[in-house]
Amino acid sequence: MAIPKLQAYALPEASDIPANKVNWAFEPSRAALLIHDMQEYFLNFWGENSAMMEKVVANIAALRDFCKQNGIPVYYTAQPKEQSDEDRALLNDMWGPGLTRSPEQQQVIAALAPDEDDTVLVKWRYSAFHRSPLEEMLKETGRDQLIITGVYAHIGCMTTAPMLSCAISNRSLSPTRWQISAVKST
Repeated sequence: MAIPKLQAYALPEASDIPANKVNWAFEPSRAALLIHDMQEYFLNFWGENSAMMEKVVANIAALRDFCKQNGIPVYYTAQPKEQSDEDRALLNDMWGPGLTRSPEQQQVIAALAPDEDDTVLVKWRYSAFHRSPLEEMLKETGRDQLIITGVYAHIGCMTTAPMLSCAISNRSLSPTRWQISAVKST
């Protein structure tokens, strides 16, 4: 079983995003950007010349440019092209061999290719925090606001945010120190 061919849908407009329930202010000096799963392999399931994915990529590129202009570090996640059955575990059952069958599609798409000063993290599960040093890197750099964007917001992005929330509660961190934002492309 593999990821099925996906159908485009209308991206939300800014007016579709609900009002924030908390009074957190975005501060570039405290923020980091996470670009999740923007690998050729995952984008190929949207088909060639997908207008929706072109818009998503353009939005993420604009967000990345804003972050770079404002001194906000950029992190990427990328699944490795070689994973043992033990590493893939349930991913094999759900999605088949994944990148192990298509290693040439492992790189982040050219339009969003990481720069030398960006950090690329190996992603083993849906969450960017699983088996990765992301939490420690954020703490070491004093970054406690995380902007999360990428493909499959309903899986990878939305499992990364609660993992950060778990880090907050499990380590008795103040919720006002860790701010979580799931960025929707508009």
